[in-house]
Amino acid sequence: MSILIVAAMNEEAAVIAARTDHEVLVTGIGTIPAAVRLSRRLAAGPAPERVVNVGTAGALSDVAAGVYEISSVVKHDHKALEVPGLTDFVYPRRIALEPVSDLPQARLATGDTFVNDSALRAELARESDLVDMEGYALAAVCGEFGVPLTMLKQVSDNADESSDVSWPEALAAAAEDLHGALARL
Repeated sequence: MSILIVAAMNEEAAVIAARTDHEVLVTGIGTIPAAVRLSRRLAAGPAPERVVNVGTAGALSDVAAGVYEISSVVKHDHKALEVPGLTDFVYPRRIALEPVSDLPQARLATGDTFVNDSALRAELARESDLVDMEGYALAAVCGEFGVPLTMLKQVSDNADESSDVSWPEALAAAAEDLHGALARL
């Protein structure tokens, strides 16, 4: 099966890139770089049979450490998706994904804000388990190109005031955990 592995950062992808024959695409951080770079790659062809996004995510509640397969993703900082009657060129507020592994599942919120605030964490926790900065964009692009998407997210921090320190410290371990999770697909 041809798989395109997508990560936001080299630190998330380095271990995987060194140990796989699959193509690895590093997009950069945030929804716009993720959407642009994945769109360019899929438009250039040939299309992979599946895109697998690997990366870190903040925990919005007290979830166990480890890697989760994402079952759905919502764009938390795009309020236009909630305007009644606005339907032209608007993606669904939540995009469902079909899990393909035996990993635990989680719901993901995506936004262009690095969540390091307890109040925002509590707000987002009402409808999601984890938060990242690229997932929704990747899901929207894969939907447009008709390519199945699997998202694997390693819990790297608590999406609170400690995240500025804990997230960078978690990257090396996250890369190893994500590589191990790929074997479960």
